Amino acid sequence: MHEAEEAESLLDAGLRALFAADLPVGLALLDRELRYVVLNPALAAFNGVSSEQARGRSVAEVLPEAFPTLEPRLRAVLDEGAELRNFQVQIEVPSRPGELSEWEASYLPVRGADGAVLGVLVQAVNVTAQRRADHAMRRSEAHLRQVLDSLFAFVGVLDADGVLVEANRAPLEAAGIRAEDVLGKPFWDTYWWSHDAELQAWLREAVQRARGGESVRRDLLVRMKDDSRMTIDFMLAPLRNEAGEVVQLVPSAIDVSDRVSSEARFRSVFETAPDGLALVDPQGRLSLVNRSLARLFGYTEAELLGRPVADLVGEGDRARHEGLMRSFLRAPEARAMAGKRHVVGRRGDGSPVQIEVALNPVPSAEDPLVLITVSDIGERLRAQAQIQAALHEKTVLLQEVHHRVKNNLQIIASLLSLQSRHADAGTQAALRDSQRRVMAMALTHQLLYELNDFSALELGPYLRRLTQLLHDTFARQGQSVELRIDAPEQGLRIDLQQAVPCALMVNELLTNCFKHAFPDGRGGRVHLRAACTPQRRVQLELQDNGVGLPPGVRPGQGGSLGFQLLPLLADQLEAEFTLFEGPGTRIAFEFPLPPVEESGHA
Repeated sequence: MHEAEEAESLLDAGLRALFAADLPVGLALLDRELRYVVLNPALAAFNGVSSEQARGRSVAEVLPEAFPTLEPRLRAVLDEGAELRNFQVQIEVPSRPGELSEWEASYLPVRGADGAVLGVLVQAVNVTAQRRADHAMRRSEAHLRQVLDSLFAFVGVLDADGVLVEANRAPLEAAGIRAEDVLGKPFWDTYWWSHDAELQAWLREAVQRARGGESVRRDLLVRMKDDSRMTIDFMLAPLRNEAGEVVQLVPSAIDVSDRVSSEARFRSVFETAPDGLALVDPQGRLSLVNRSLARLFGYTEAELLGRPVADLVGEGDRARHEGLMRSFLRAPEARAMAGKRHVVGRRGDGSPVQIEVALNPVPSAEDPLVLITVSDIGERLRAQAQIQAALHEKTVLLQEVHHRVKNNLQIIASLLSLQSRHADAGTQAALRDSQRRVMAMALTHQLLYELNDFSALELGPYLRRLTQLLHDTFARQGQSVELRIDAPEQGLRIDLQQAVPCALMVNELLTNCFKHAFPDGRGGRVHLRAACTPQRRVQLELQDNGVGLPPGVRPGQGGSLGFQLLPLLADQLEAEFTLFEGPGTRIAFEFPLPPVEESGHA
């Protein structure tokens, strides 16, 4: 009895395992009411209804469209105990609604101990689905072959013993051979390696290492079409099954002939560069140096290899340089180029050398290597010192020139003032006008040497000092006029050629306002505005609320010298004049700023 129970238990366990297994054949057990007692994953997938959804439901409920076709056969098994084997039928299932699928099935009676039929064992294969899957598999394989053949890289498959079983088109065409020339041969005996016995021996060893689970990689020189040679980056990697066992090996390679050629060119450029070049490893040691660096520091190239780069830095800069190098090595990708730094280097004989050092990360290196560029800047520093000294001398000279010109103009203004004391009233007025013109020019030179800029000056501050000078002059004569200046402190830079005519023009216009706009000691307002247009043109506008110009008076037509000067000054500035109708007097003129490249400022 005990053995019978064990056998029945084993049978139950076996049936459960059978129905749970991922088999290509659909299995189901139906009771006498044609309800699903159990069905395996394959049949559930064929039907399009999960095992949990189908269990306990009838075939009529699960497959309503197919049941009228299947019911007579199922009843024959239940009622007659018939065995229906390998019959074919076309039915519609939920997985493909509206479409007939071809099935091959067997219905077998399941009998009890007394021989009575208790249910039906169903074995079924969806032939249509299998055909569709086979077609998809063939298409997938064809697509995979198409993809592999379209790759420029060399790809193949070896069995575990190293025999070539598959190769894509690229290595065959590059070698000018056919697949049948190499398939089925040990990989090391194929055409690509037949020129080098040592290389063949290395490949045998590489196959053994890959069989042990190791990926092997190396640059190799292989034989190609017409017995030519190509340098490839070769890799042999193991391919494992679900159990982790190495079942196949995958060789792959890419053409790196250009890279090798580039490396040779790099080596040539590296060696012949006039600046010192070196590669520094993560430990701060020199791993590669060129002749220029060795010559600069008084060593041979062999003496420098392996030496700490800090040995090339003077004692005063060594600690700072080592800290910068450590920081750079920690994150070399963070900066494409470190700022060049002036460092005092130390030659092999202990003498100092003025150098400039730049650091560049090497992105293709596996380790964070750094390329350092070292330039001898001793001669440049000496030349710069000479240029700075000459520039200082010229600056001092220009300051002295402008200072003396200003002083001479002030002397002329003083002489005019002295002369006016002995002249009649009309002559005194003319001499004072001339004096103001001379002082306007003197102010230009004063500002130039005060600001140490001998090419241009800011118009805003210049106008404030010039107009204040004129305002104070007339205020001393008892005139009460409010003067307002609207001009930016920065952004309106005019050159020396523009400053003098501009100053004289503003001087003439303001003088005219103070002298004629407010007769009989009356008060008033004068507003001077200066601005820059988007087209880089200076706009100057002078407006007063005085009595206005006499009818018919225009710049260049009046009897005064000042009004006769205005068109001449405007021509020097390339200015455009506009005279607006009253009340008061409003005159505007506009002239271009100097080009940016000439002034050196935006």
